[in-house]
Order: sequence, then structure tokens, then C-alpha cells
Amino acid sequence: MTKYFEARITKLQKLLKKLSLDGMIVYQGANTKYLTGFDGGTGDGVIVIGRNQARLITDSRYETDYSHRLPAGVDLKITRAYYEEAVATAVEFNIKQLAFEADLPYNIYDYIDELLPADIAFDALPSAVEALREIKDDSELAALRNAAQASVHAFNELLPLIKVGMTERQVANELDRLQKKYGAEKASFDTIVASGYRSALPHGEATDKAIESGDLVTIDFGYYVANYTSDVTRTIAVGNISDELKEVYAVVKQANENAIGIIKPGISGSEIDHVARDYIAAHGYGEYYNHSTGHGVGLDIHEGPALSAQSSDEIQAGHLLTIEPGVYLAEKGGVRIEDDIIVTQDGYENLTAGITKDLIIIEG
Repeated sequence: MTKYFEARITKLQKLLKKLSLDGMIVYQGANTKYLTGFDGGTGDGVIVIGRNQARLITDSRYETDYSHRLPAGVDLKITRAYYEEAVATAVEFNIKQLAFEADLPYNIYDYIDELLPADIAFDALPSAVEALREIKDDSELAALRNAAQASVHAFNELLPLIKVGMTERQVANELDRLQKKYGAEKASFDTIVASGYRSALPHGEATDKAIESGDLVTIDFGYYVANYTSDVTRTIAVGNISDELKEVYAVVKQANENAIGIIKPGISGSEIDHVARDYIAAHGYGEYYNHSTGHGVGLDIHEGPALSAQSSDEIQAGHLLTIEPGVYLAEKGGVRIEDDIIVTQDGYENLTAGITKDLIIIEG
């Protein structure tokens, strides 16, 4: 596994060199994890990247765990004075142009800036590590497949358990239990279960509302397995639903399939969004589709690239995309169908194809 971390650090060093930068302080937990495997979280340490070396600076809580498993070229410094040591490391590494993540908290930025010698420039470099994280390597793709498969198995096992009279919260709790049965460590967000009129809320968290016959139920969930997460949505029917809602379901399903069908390297995020959005608009529901078509997924539930009407992001092999069109009719119900898609050299791989997209109807 360390070979992947070494390759990621090398990519970042090459990017810094291209930008005429000598080094970078990495603070965000997902980024320190991506580069070295350090899993302490944001605020529990920093990494200083130099031209040809790097240093993880953290405290004694992590000494035993990381003293023998950091990638080659990364040494470990144990101290509680993270930022003082980061400045000393920058001087030791002879860094003159030092970058930092743009979302570094101002108080930390200001403290480091005061400590730095006058001959070291200290400038923000937005989204540098995040851009590298968008393209997944083989180890990440394997982890994402495992996370998606855990979600597929858990959701399929959940379906026979759903009954009229269960509350949304009970359904969410059952799904959480099943995900852990299949190896999930934690949810990446509060599981959404929204039934009946509440399914028209794109992010309606589970409540104590009971599921009734005639309800659409939207279930949106994501769970971490080995640090990487899934992000899946299916909408099911409980009992008989109206012809209008059946039509909405069919339109969203086709929009989802149309968008997935054009995925390949080289197209833009906006092209994928337009395919889904134009189909929904052509069937009279354009004003009820009020969010983007998708986003990247990895160590975080929301990463680049963006799939929106304004996105100029170019889709590349190694991206993990969600495709999640939806239509939401206030007071009636809503439908969202979301799949996790790996972009391959010649197309795509649907990680969540094991959950049917045909309308599932549970007896009411």
C-alpha cells in the first residue's frame, strides 16, 4: 500500500515544482490520509512536503502506529507544537516558496505566517491535493468497489423488511445495522429516508413519520468501508401510487440511464448534466429538478468533479461519479435514483448495478 502513497506524494511534488513552489503544508485530514495514510483527522497533525522529502508532524498518541508504516521519503516528528515544527521543517527543507491549503483556518495561517522567516513566501494554493484525489488509483478503486458492494447487499436485504407502519427512522436504523453487517465503519451522512409528501424534500432526513400505503419512499445513503464511501439512492413504492408518480419515476429512471450512457473520458460535467436535465425538461418536469446531476466521491462524500449545468470539469478515467437526477413534486412526492460510476478508459463501470432501477413496489 505504501507504494500508492509514495506515488501520490511524488505527483504533488511535481505539481508544486510546475507552479514554482518549493513545498506545502497539508492540514486537512482527508488530504493527510490520502498522502500518507495518517488517519488522525484534521487538527491532529500536519504534513510538510518538500522538493524531495516530507515530514508528518503529530503527537505521541500516534507515534507507535505510524513510526514504522509511513511511505518512503516521509519521516515522523512527534511534538504537540505542530506549527512551530512545521516552520522549522520548512527552514530545514530550504523551502522559499511555501504553499498552504486555502481553507486553512485564519488563526493557524496567521500564527504560521508570524513564525516564518521573512525570506519564506507563504501563499494559498487552492484545491491542489483535492485535484489529485479526483483521479483514483487502483487501491482506491478497489476500496470504492467494496464500499458500493456493501451498500448493494445491505439495501437488497433491507427491502423485505420495509412494511407499512414502520417509521422512516426505523428504516434508516435497519439500513445502518445491515451496512455494518457488511463491513461498513460508519455512515458518511445521516441516512435519508423520506416517505410520502416528504419524498419531495431532496434532503429530508429520517423522522418518526410512519410509512403509509401509497407512499413513495426515497432512501439515500452512503457508508465508509476502509476509508472510502458509497453514495446511493433508490426510490421505492409502498402500495399503489398514482399514475403521475409512476410517470415521474419512469422519467427519472430514463434520465439516469441516459446520463450514465454517455460517460467516457473527455466529456464535461455539464454535458452529463444536460443529458439528464434536458430529458426531464422535455417531459414537463424541468422546474422540479432543482439540484445538480452528480459529483465525485472518495475519501469524502462530495469531491470533484462537479456534474452541473455550469461545470467545465473534464471527465477522466479514474473518476468516481454519482449520477443522481431527481424530480420533486411538492405535497405529492419525489423520485431520485443515484448510482456510483467509475469512469474507465473506454466508458464506465456501474458499481451499484446490483440494485434494480425498475420500480420496486412493496405491498401496502
